[in-house]
Amino acid sequence: MSRRRQHGSFMIEALIGIVIFLMGVLAMIALQASSIAIQADAQYRNEASNLVDQILGEINLGARDPNGAVVAGTLAGFAHNPTGGTTTCRLLATDANANTDCCNFGGGVTSLNPLVTNWVAAVSTDPATRLPSSDATRQQIVVNAGASNQVIVTVCWQGPKDARPRFHRVIGYVN
Repeated sequence: MSRRRQHGSFMIEALIGIVIFLMGVLAMIALQASSIAIQADAQYRNEASNLVDQILGEINLGARDPNGAVVAGTLAGFAHNPTGGTTTCRLLATDANANTDCCNFGGGVTSLNPLVTNWVAAVSTDPATRLPSSDATRQQIVVNAGASNQVIVTVCWQGPKDARPRFHRVIGYVN
């Protein structure tokens, strides 16, 4: 091949190499944005788990008499928004009830127990532990003394890009 026919081929090879390199850089930027969103979600879930563990521990200690026996009346005083919500939440968009709000608690019964009110404040307003878009109406503590002193704690929050609220639910027993 003559030199004249190859004139400019190096420039085309360099441009193709630059385009391939730029596509790789753009893919890395997209992956980083995705990983930041996943990390934020994991942080919220971890914080919700810590908050649920905290209130279950306080309920376990606070519902006992001086001899260590569980007092049903005291245990019932820990209930907060005990009605509403659903026990099974459909998360797949193909489900007919995909938009069911698992955090729609009602009944207007809020606990007057200071341990619960402080916990709800920590979930809702404390900058160190606050979950996004969470408030007192999105937190639930259900006490069922008839089922071996079962306590169900649900913490709800909604991230800035979430279509529906997310939740963390733990079932514990105070015995």
